[in-house]
Amino acid sequence: MTTPNKTPPGADPKQLERTGTVREIGSQAVWSLSSCKPGFGVDQLRDDNLETYWQSDGSQPHLVNIQFRRKTTVKTLCIYADYKSDESYTPSKISVRVGNNFHNLQEIRQLELVEPSGWIHVPLTDTHKKPIRTFMIQIAVLANHQNGRDTHMRQIKVYTPVEESSIGKFPRCTTIDFMMYRSVR
Repeated sequence: MTTPNKTPPGADPKQLERTGTVREIGSQAVWSLSSCKPGFGVDQLRDDNLETYWQSDGSQPHLVNIQFRRKTTVKTLCIYADYKSDESYTPSKISVRVGNNFHNLQEIRQLELVEPSGWIHVPLTDTHKKPIRTFMIQIAVLANHQNGRDTHMRQIKVYTPVEESSIGKFPRCTTIDFMMYRSVR
């Protein structure tokens, strides 16, 4: 049982992107859910709006499946949960699994969440603290607060490390103005 990385209240994972060390790759994956209420599915989970959410509609565990077309390096998973708004719909126990497909998933993290409010940063690293390479990530909600049946997750982001240039070392572009010009076209 591990605890997610502690981040300052409301720490936005976009701050990670601004450092130039990671980039969000969720758009490169195929997303599926074990169940959802109409109008509360993958689109709401990925729309960058903290007011919308995925709501499951069935028995636990509730699953979010993230499948990549090729083996992908993944460093961090960020999940937004809000106990104040969602109460019994808020996850209290989450399992993160990785593998090549549904048939060989291995649990790499199990998290106990206590009334989370904000972004939960989950490092996806191997035993040597290196980012994992995988075709698939599965997030399983095993339990909710107050023994709730269905779950709400407001956003999920998947980050990969940005690799150093093979030409040479360049300073990191950290401001929005500089990030517009960080690649040669």
